[in-house]
Amino acid sequence: MRLFRRMTSRNKFRFLGANVSIANDTRLYGCSNMHLEPEVNLYSQALIHASSGSIYIGAKSSILYNAMLMTYGGHIEIGELCTVNPFTIIYGHGGIKIGNAVRIAAHCTIISANHIFSDPSIQIRQQGISKLGITIHDDVWIGTGCRILDGVSIGEGSVIAAGAVVNKSVEPYSIVGGVPAKLLGSRND
Repeated sequence: MRLFRRMTSRNKFRFLGANVSIANDTRLYGCSNMHLEPEVNLYSQALIHASSGSIYIGAKSSILYNAMLMTYGGHIEIGELCTVNPFTIIYGHGGIKIGNAVRIAAHCTIISANHIFSDPSIQIRQQGISKLGITIHDDVWIGTGCRILDGVSIGEGSVIAAGAVVNKSVEPYSIVGGVPAKLLGSRND
């Protein structure tokens, strides 16, 4: 990875901290809506799209190969020392706030919106979406292939088992897994 080809590229960002590494083939859209703190790493083929929203990535966080961050009019905030691993998708419609030291494994999907489908006489596509937002607190580990759905808050220190579908909020230091995710234990036990 290397820093930008020209120093003038720095002016395209809302903020670009020192020692930010961006692979040459990273796909960036809406840079004027991006705030990248020092030592952020954006790996090859990552897609960061903030044309209709905003993205903040905290210091020493990494967005790995082929991960996608797309705002869809919302805000995505990622804290310090976080990793978003390959092929993970984060859609920020209703706003997503991710704390510090969060580990998000490969192939996860985090979407802060839901289709409205309450009226069967109207096509789902015409009923709009709800946007409640998602909060993931500090020191959370989200295992591979998880789905985090709109309106959820994941408490500090929690572990989300691989493949889980989280459709309800998770208390701090919980271990949850399954479809839908259920409490399996506590890290405080």
